[in-house]
Amino acid sequence: MRLPAVAIAALFACGVVLGQTSWFAERVCSHVYLTFGFASVSLLICAGLVLAKTGRLFPAATLSNLSWILLGALGAGIANQPRPEDYILSVVEAGRVELKTPLRWHGRLRDEPARLPWGYGYEVGLTGVEYEGSLVPARGGLRVSFSESPGQTAVPDVHAGDEIVVATQAKRPQVFRDEGAFDRRAYLAQQNIDLVATLRAPELMERTATSRTTAATLLARARRRLRDEIDELFANTPQVGGVLRAMLLGDRSFVERSESTDFQKTGVFHLLVVAGLHVGALAVFLFWMGRVLRLTPFWTALATLTLLFVYVAVVEQRPPVIRAALMTAIVVIGRLFFRRLDLLNSAGIAALILLIANPLAVRDSSFQLTFLAIGCIAGLAAPWLAKTVQPYVAALRGWRDVTRDASHEPLAAQFRIDLRAVERWLSSRVPARFGNAPGNVLARGIGVSLRVCELLVITLALQIGMLPLMARDFHRVTLSAPLVNLAAVPLTGIVVPLGFLTLGCGLISHALGKLLAAPLTWVTMLLVHIVQWFAQFPRWSYRIPGPPTWLVVVFLLAGVLLAATARIAYSWRRPASRCVAGVFVLSAFTIALFPLAPRRSAGKLELTVLDVGQGDSLLVVSPHGRTLLIDGGGAFGGFPGREEHNGIDPGEEAVSPYLWSRGFQKLDVVALTHAHQDHIGGLTAILENFRVGTLWIGREVESGALANLEKLAREQKISIVHEARGSAFAWDEVESQFLWPEIAAEEVGPAPKNNDSLVLRLKYGDRSIMLPGDAEKQAEGSILSDNDDATLRADVLKVGHHGSKNSTTLRFLAAVHPRVAVISAGEDNPYGHPSPELLERLSAAEIRILRTDRDGAVHVLTDGKQLEISCFVACPEKTVGVASAQPQPPDQQKYPEQ
Repeated sequence: MRLPAVAIAALFACGVVLGQTSWFAERVCSHVYLTFGFASVSLLICAGLVLAKTGRLFPAATLSNLSWILLGALGAGIANQPRPEDYILSVVEAGRVELKTPLRWHGRLRDEPARLPWGYGYEVGLTGVEYEGSLVPARGGLRVSFSESPGQTAVPDVHAGDEIVVATQAKRPQVFRDEGAFDRRAYLAQQNIDLVATLRAPELMERTATSRTTAATLLARARRRLRDEIDELFANTPQVGGVLRAMLLGDRSFVERSESTDFQKTGVFHLLVVAGLHVGALAVFLFWMGRVLRLTPFWTALATLTLLFVYVAVVEQRPPVIRAALMTAIVVIGRLFFRRLDLLNSAGIAALILLIANPLAVRDSSFQLTFLAIGCIAGLAAPWLAKTVQPYVAALRGWRDVTRDASHEPLAAQFRIDLRAVERWLSSRVPARFGNAPGNVLARGIGVSLRVCELLVITLALQIGMLPLMARDFHRVTLSAPLVNLAAVPLTGIVVPLGFLTLGCGLISHALGKLLAAPLTWVTMLLVHIVQWFAQFPRWSYRIPGPPTWLVVVFLLAGVLLAATARIAYSWRRPASRCVAGVFVLSAFTIALFPLAPRRSAGKLELTVLDVGQGDSLLVVSPHGRTLLIDGGGAFGGFPGREEHNGIDPGEEAVSPYLWSRGFQKLDVVALTHAHQDHIGGLTAILENFRVGTLWIGREVESGALANLEKLAREQKISIVHEARGSAFAWDEVESQFLWPEIAAEEVGPAPKNNDSLVLRLKYGDRSIMLPGDAEKQAEGSILSDNDDATLRADVLKVGHHGSKNSTTLRFLAAVHPRVAVISAGEDNPYGHPSPELLERLSAAEIRILRTDRDGAVHVLTDGKQLEISCFVACPEKTVGVASAQPQPPDQQKYPEQ
């Protein structure tokens, strides 16, 4: 077998996937089944050896394959073992500790305090928590953030390894319970972070024991010293410092969001993530230094491996870096033993080692992207280059030596002859004093062109081959990526070694570090300017829904078959190769263009109240598929003096992914109820990510956020319409009427207010829905005085102002008389929404209550007669005779196809 490591890693990965199925997981997790499983593997291996010894290779190979699959399943079973009882999440779930009040948390600092644009971050490995007068042992990770106040200089004086006690209210990381939403809890869990908290004052963090000097503390201090050195050397160019922090040390905290988006738009965000490219660039530099210093192959390999180990330990001990370092180590060791390892086999060995260490890594998007990228290079780009470009690259070596012509292929040999003929022609037309210079310039120019061609082919193979996973995980297609990478990759090859050389010299001599920082600044700014220039072209990057699973499978199978035929005999003239290539290209175009229809319920009116934390976002879909998005949730607006470092953006992390999960690429209308941050904050992402027809706004107010949104709408050529009381529209037999606000001509309010909210009532057949935004009792009173009960009656009420006691008054509730009330509020929000008074009013009226903070996204469906209600989390039991769809797990399809 030409690729044994690839086959073994693939079999083991298949076993891991099998081990994660519900049927298998329920059985494998028990110790009895694990023991039985390992005994079965031992028997299979012994039987395989016996069969191989007797010459029966096919059954022996079959048993070997089954052994690797079963080992993978058993590895998944071990990894899926329940959490220990003293793990902090187990402690909280068991009710032994409640997170509703500040507590005193005991633990040890895992790393040096990380400086952030707004303060400091601390990662604490927990040892216990004080609760109700006793210390409860607890393990896990707590991330504490401390925001410096203007003029404040005192910060907690703690260091890596110190034992500390911190008084704070911890909570689970925020998560949006919507289909397709970014799972922040899972993302932080990969970093061993289970709880997050805010430190209100430096006095609330106390050091109880000083750390001992260990290898871990020394590495943490070295990491902090390198970050401080970047800040000192590039104090006058913070933009360069932020990019270098990311490219060299893996810290993206100081990269502004707009700058990060530019790297995403141009397909070079991987430059800001320390991974294979950075490790490879450093390894190549170290090998080059070994040649310069005339080290033997053994000492070159030893120095490279040692410095790579130090690099991984100091910079960023995360899976992408470890994977890249492991791959590099395999190649270095192979060269040491005079073995030219196949790239796919090297990747297979690395994947197998990583999966044995952590079987569940197979479902990690980063793991999948890493090895898919290697597969694209080795399976698609390398065979094509081996037949086209690389023979000419090889032909340039010693091209003046006629005796070497016979060792090359006929076309490459002819290329060498032609090159010498051109050199003679040039030499006859230039002065003799130039000697061989014309030929050397010509050969080097051709060599550079061939290398550029190689890089372009590799980049194209990566962009096409990784298209399905990039669309699935990031919902972006970047047409400019091949061109940008042509410049960005070589520049990264300069920035990484030069950056570490600058840091190392800066630690020895600040003046020498400053001297080297000048060219490093120039190269880094050149990279940034190239990215910014390409990012300004809007049509070169666009967002798309994630492809369906069947399409991804077709694409990957076609890619594997194409790579297999390429490695056997690369010939486009073969009908089988052309057929496979056609399927591959067609599926790639289908993914990139996404011509598939959105998933919706034909003939029914849909309302989805999304979970966007403490905010509002509602999706309305008419019976024939017209779409209205009301509000987009909101995000924390930034930190004093550094507003560009925004917090979580529900528009990007919750609303957009939900729309993409349904297959939507355009919205007929986006409506803003009023310009408060928890309603308008996420709409910027919506207008950037989707094709929007019209933007509806109520009262015009003096608001910077609203002005920016309207500016963006005009740039996107989106028409802006102001709606007010008395306006109405009809979509597919759905009668819709605006009940508020009342706006005088050319009226501009001084500031956004809750009572400015657009209030909309939808009626389809015998069923109606009331959507009052954040309207409070003053607006409700005006609505009641202007309309009779028949106009206000609704079966479903989206409760106003997140369940505030100042909204949904008794009179308004009696007039609307809903059967179902949906409250959009954030989990453990600081405002106490929904208020106990409001919940009591709803309960007294025997209205079914659904809440996004508890039930996740709430989906209401009606054909004009019946109501169907489902939730992302299982809905509470139905009441007052409302039909309820059976609750479905998040990973199941909830909405029928068109």
